[in-house]
Amino acid sequence: MFVVVKKRQVVLAAVLCLLVIAGALTAALLRVNTTDVAAKPKKLLPVYSVRTEENKVALTFDAAWGSDKTEKILDLLDRYDAKATFFLVGFWIEKNPELTKEILARGHCIGNHSQDHPHLPTLGKEKIEEQIESVNVSLKNLTGQRPLFFRPPFGDYDNALISVLKEKGMIGIQWDVDSLDWKGLGGKDIAERVLSRVRKGSIILCHNNSDHILDALPLILLGLKNKGLATVTMDELVATENYTIDNNGTQIKLT
Repeated sequence: MFVVVKKRQVVLAAVLCLLVIAGALTAALLRVNTTDVAAKPKKLLPVYSVRTEENKVALTFDAAWGSDKTEKILDLLDRYDAKATFFLVGFWIEKNPELTKEILARGHCIGNHSQDHPHLPTLGKEKIEEQIESVNVSLKNLTGQRPLFFRPPFGDYDNALISVLKEKGMIGIQWDVDSLDWKGLGGKDIAERVLSRVRKGSIILCHNNSDHILDALPLILLGLKNKGLATVTMDELVATENYTIDNNGTQIKLT
């Protein structure tokens, strides 16, 4: 026996079949995406800058290799009534204990920059803790103060590092203005680069022994003054409690 099926019925059945298949595929994709989102951990961030209406910025110097320009940097900061934060590597502190104490004596802030300046994400948690804690102990023994702020060498961090810092009650610090003084730029070029990018709440990266930092620093400090921006220590810019950090690394103080 032959059954005659109308063309319209065939088309309707085919459409319904396709809709069922499409629905099943969509549901499967949603399940995969939801699983991926749930499995992927949230990226933890250090502080790159601070959202603030106050006219202030943080000028920072990383110190690892070399120290012969540091005294002159301190003199220039005094001359322009500016304060800064020095992130010190452990072996630098060991070679320059008196200079380390002088940085504090002149009213500046000292942060931790690791013991040996390694790429910390390549190390396990135990080694990361050692790199941080050895400097904390050295500074506590030398100055009586334990550092609150940490800057990862090379700006290289991951969730493991940020988690260790949180466990130790420390705050990771990056920057939103890179002077590129480490690239050998001339003093004028360094200053122009900083002053063209700086804004309220910026954190400026410099190095204590870069080739032309002593040429650039007076121009930077004068330029910041002309912009009405005060250079303050890290603890005067960055909140130490009641804050959040957005996806750009901007710290936002909570009321």
